[in-house]
Amino acid sequence: MNRKTLPWLVALCASAMCSAEQVRPAKDGATIEAAIAKDAPTRIRIHGDRIVDVVGNVQSSTGCDPRPQDAGTAGAVIPSAPAPVANARGDVMLNCDLERGEVFVSPVGAGEKPISLFVSSPRATYTLRLRRADIEADTIVIDDRSTRAESTTTRPRRAASHVRAVKGMLVAMASARPGAAYRVEDVERPVALWQEADFKLVRKVQGQDLIGELYSLTNISATPMVVAEQEFDREEGSVVAVAVEHHNLQPGDATSVFVIRIQEERP
Repeated sequence: MNRKTLPWLVALCASAMCSAEQVRPAKDGATIEAAIAKDAPTRIRIHGDRIVDVVGNVQSSTGCDPRPQDAGTAGAVIPSAPAPVANARGDVMLNCDLERGEVFVSPVGAGEKPISLFVSSPRATYTLRLRRADIEADTIVIDDRSTRAESTTTRPRRAASHVRAVKGMLVAMASARPGAAYRVEDVERPVALWQEADFKLVRKVQGQDLIGELYSLTNISATPMVVAEQEFDREEGSVVAVAVEHHNLQPGDATSVFVIRIQEERP
């Protein structure tokens, strides 16, 4: 997709074709389910905030790199695509509108497998689980009232550096060599979950403020199993991001589960 596509997308969403919106209430770390047009771009925006980063299996990106004059602008936060410029196995094509702080995604290929993306504002990170649907171009609105209320509380605002830390941890967990900034521990420890599942902690990756946990989940029952990110999103565990590689498991099938937590402060 070339750079001429983005202005066309903006014009498209100013027309009646984008008049409908899928508003999804959310909070930091939550998983949001929504429909995505299978043959058209879908706009994603955060109500009252800006998208500063998108992490996922991106095939290609357009307009996501800051212009030279933007890079030096005080306080500017620029969305960036975490995936390589060309990823033949990518799930979506990503277009960024830097001025508005929103993105446009277009699915690549067909299929029933949901598309998972991590979308971040300067203060929160959300997991999007997108399903292809036979609909026209649409807009997904993430509505997080808790972040809009932060200005009237003493809760510190989530800095852009935290968003970058979550992104870095995701990359480190998927990498064979995470780098010197991360401490890796191979565990292979069973964890109680469901009677129908063999669940074990495979690896722990520790960064400066975050801990990443890689789990392996196997369906040991005689019936198909559906796995959702919400089942691993526990507030008491300080979870900030969850990703499930495969959501539908036949008997004997396995999937990886990525869980990122805030590292508890030591006394």
